[in-house]
Amino acid sequence: MAEVFERAMLAGIKLENRLVRSATWEGLANSAGGITPALVQIHEDLAGGGVGLIISSYMYVQKIGQQSFGQIGVDRDDLIPGLRSLADAVHSHGGKIIAQIVHCGGQSDRRQNGNRLPIAPSAVESPGYPVVPRAMTDDDIRIVIADFAAAARRVQAAGFDGVQLHGAHGYLLAQFLSPLRNRRTDRYGGSLENRARFGLEVYRAVRQTVGGAFPVMIKLNANDFLEGSTTEVDSAFIAAALATEGIDAIEVSGGTPGSGRLGAARPEIREPADEAYFRPQAEAIRRAAPGVPLMLVGGLRSFEVIEELLASGVADYASMSRPLIREPGLPRRWRGGDTKRAECISCLGCFAPASRGDGIRCVRAEAVTR
Repeated sequence: MAEVFERAMLAGIKLENRLVRSATWEGLANSAGGITPALVQIHEDLAGGGVGLIISSYMYVQKIGQQSFGQIGVDRDDLIPGLRSLADAVHSHGGKIIAQIVHCGGQSDRRQNGNRLPIAPSAVESPGYPVVPRAMTDDDIRIVIADFAAAARRVQAAGFDGVQLHGAHGYLLAQFLSPLRNRRTDRYGGSLENRARFGLEVYRAVRQTVGGAFPVMIKLNANDFLEGSTTEVDSAFIAAALATEGIDAIEVSGGTPGSGRLGAARPEIREPADEAYFRPQAEAIRRAAPGVPLMLVGGLRSFEVIEELLASGVADYASMSRPLIREPGLPRRWRGGDTKRAECISCLGCFAPASRGDGIRCVRAEAVTR
């Protein structure tokens, strides 16, 4: 039985506890996708706050795959020194950091990606994104796979402790898996085996590039909560395949921007019963890939809920996002014996300042201190 504050070894990474900061868009990179002092400060606060592992916000592997204002880039070698400063800052506080890399596919934004039509498995509108993307050619697929591998090489060169592929929340890897959004009739579409092919080829290219000793993980949508889209049947298939090929950890998530109240960041997490809302999906992934370490994200707010999840074996690590925006020192508080619930009330207000270009932060905490 795992305990919250026991030390752990995850794919060779020595962790002080089993609490993970799940990837969280901060909106603070510069216009070229580079690291800024504000980003370094956020990560120093997280590392000093005692979280066992930090997963970076999603870094785009191609400019055309950028979605958000202030999103970090990992598509060019000249970004490596800035990325190194971020990793060094976390390490200087005794923390560990994994770089999350992504192509947002049909959910990319022309206002951010150089005003280019987004690319996707098929020319199908992504729920929540009104632009119909261009269907990817074989050359597009080959280049994107190579760019994922190149991005992994850059984060390895920058001194990160590992890399996480973003295969959740409706982004490109998840789009290929989804029968709703992948209407291809070639070897990348149709059957479940074909729809899983792109994600597996991305993993293989990354693994070949970084080697067997560098941790490679994935954030996986276990269910899109969209009619006709990915379910646990699809995600269990790719989880089992990734387990066979040596994936080092799976972070279980769900939902897309088109999933409404069943999206990834759900509001009104008021009671322990509202927490761990992807628990059934984690149980399905555990059955499909029993030997792979699992991280579970989704509404975790209570120390007691996390204790039970770890003790019961549903997950090996507990991932949190919004609570650590409000309280980057929450792990340290809990470790010190004050185990009352996280102060985050799940209002989603933290994303508004980031969208305005002011960086993600808890607006309610600011209101209290005024």
